Amino acid sequence: MRSRRPLLLACVLLATAGCGAAPMDANTAMTLPATEPAAQAMVPAESRVDFGREFRFPDGVTVLVSTPRTFQPSETAYPRCARAVAFEVNLLNEGKQPYRLSGFSASATVSGEPAKQVVDSAQGFTGIVDAAKDIEPGRNVRLNFAFAMPADPVELKMSVRTGPESVASALYTGQA
Repeated sequence: MRSRRPLLLACVLLATAGCGAAPMDANTAMTLPATEPAAQAMVPAESRVDFGREFRFPDGVTVLVSTPRTFQPSETAYPRCARAVAFEVNLLNEGKQPYRLSGFSASATVSGEPAKQVVDSAQGFTGIVDAAKDIEPGRNVRLNFAFAMPADPVELKMSVRTGPESVASALYTGQA
């Protein structure tokens, strides 16, 4: 049965090539969920997205992460840092079921190292406050995130997922 996966992948690629499907980005990795029948379509494991662009997850949630905005954290921010970057994240539920906000996660890396999330309530960076809230179909929610950055501009990667069991993730990349 193992030899059917390459054949299945070739069939899926040939079928979508003739259907006017958009070409796949060379930076997109593909996986076949182990729990799904082999006849189901391939699901992107990680898709690279530029800051300021939308990404639609298979569960119907569309995420837009703004371009990073540099700011100086207040005296009450944790952890203490001289420079941070802020993002507004817009989640739109275009699915058929309510989306539980507690499933959403965002993390960032700088030069391959994890960036610390900054909590600065004086400037509105509190993370996910209403984690138990459901986003009804057709509704959206805006969240504000901030991450500690080194003094000089760097290449930043921010990974977002709509749930812990989600096969797909969006990797936003850019300078900050």
